[in-house]
Amino acid sequence: MDVNQAKQEQLLALKVMRLTKPTLFTNMPVTCEDRDLPGDLFGRLMKEDPSTIKGAETLTLGEMLTLPQNFGNIFLGETFSSYISVHNDSVQVVKDILVKADLQTSSQRLNLSASNSAVGELKPECCIDDVIHHEVKEIGTHILVCAVSYTTQTGEKLYFRKFFKFQVLKPLDVKTKFYNAESDLSSVTDEVFLEAQIQNITTSPMFMEKVSLEPSMMYNVSELNTVSSGDDGASTFGKMSYLQPMDTRQYLYCLKPKPEFAEKAGVIKGVTVIGKLDIVWKTNLGERGRLQTSQLQRMAPGYGDVRLSLEMIPDTVNLEEPFDITCKITNCSERTMDLVLEMCNTCSIHWCGVSGRQLGKLSPSSSLSLPLRVLSSVQGLQSISGLRLTDTFLKRTYEYDDIAQVCVVCPFMNPES
Repeated sequence: MDVNQAKQEQLLALKVMRLTKPTLFTNMPVTCEDRDLPGDLFGRLMKEDPSTIKGAETLTLGEMLTLPQNFGNIFLGETFSSYISVHNDSVQVVKDILVKADLQTSSQRLNLSASNSAVGELKPECCIDDVIHHEVKEIGTHILVCAVSYTTQTGEKLYFRKFFKFQVLKPLDVKTKFYNAESDLSSVTDEVFLEAQIQNITTSPMFMEKVSLEPSMMYNVSELNTVSSGDDGASTFGKMSYLQPMDTRQYLYCLKPKPEFAEKAGVIKGVTVIGKLDIVWKTNLGERGRLQTSQLQRMAPGYGDVRLSLEMIPDTVNLEEPFDITCKITNCSERTMDLVLEMCNTCSIHWCGVSGRQLGKLSPSSSLSLPLRVLSSVQGLQSISGLRLTDTFLKRTYEYDDIAQVCVVCPFMNPES
């Protein structure tokens, strides 16, 4: 703590103390066997020690509380509280006392004083007390600037300041990963899975009170951090949600576009705002901290001007027997298209029907469902490929391979052979 005092003799004294929760007193138990030289001396001393727990004297943790002996660590997201006291050490009555407390960060200066009005007078041996609170939202160096101005009995105006420097540390390391999933077969499109890795980088355990995802206006979110068990779901992390120092937890969320946005192709193009994480934890004796990340953004997959996806396909089909699939074609551009569908056979996949079919005009952000029939001449897991769309307005062609996979089996083969 860096303190700069005024050189001139002052009538008032300023004291600043950080307000924090106390800690449980710890002791170092010393024991020995009865056959050792001290005998039961150590045991009797521990039983007489008022800081030990009766019946459990060998436990390191005691029942008493200890006040902090130093400034301690301040972490991002915690509430910084400080007690400010101005005491009149002189035998004079001073007037017009104004106490001001500012917090200087690397980017701004904040006024933390509860009141900016001056106190009329302060008699000898009396004091002015104030408690300030501030939720820390920046890491790095912070300087608490306390300024006191007053007027003496002779009318002289005096002024002095004190500076208290402290560091704000980072309590958590948060990493996020996005996974894009196409779930047209379940009538839900453009699902996004978010994996959040949260690591405790402090030196004390944390109780994770809440880790939630606040989605943007385009998405609904569902948490995947519970295991269904009857009516209530149990947390995947167990009943006691503690995060030990340097331990990491992984949280998973599934985001689905709201119905009014799901059919708009423009939503899935470019950078999409997903939402932000809200993390609440408690440390020593319930001291609370909270962090909110900035808006999380992911680069959505680019589908080009035309997106082709599958709405329906069977899991298993018979060899050389036609089966039906349903494709969905979406115009992701900002212009109207006139589309022609071509079906190209591969070495294993054969399309049934007329190639070069006119699909008609498709306006921007609209889509159409297209039933098709296909058969496979090769057993095993086969990839559906060979579709081609052509926009006759711009003479532009779009090819689609590996649209989906299907398992092809021989109906005459004995599964046990």
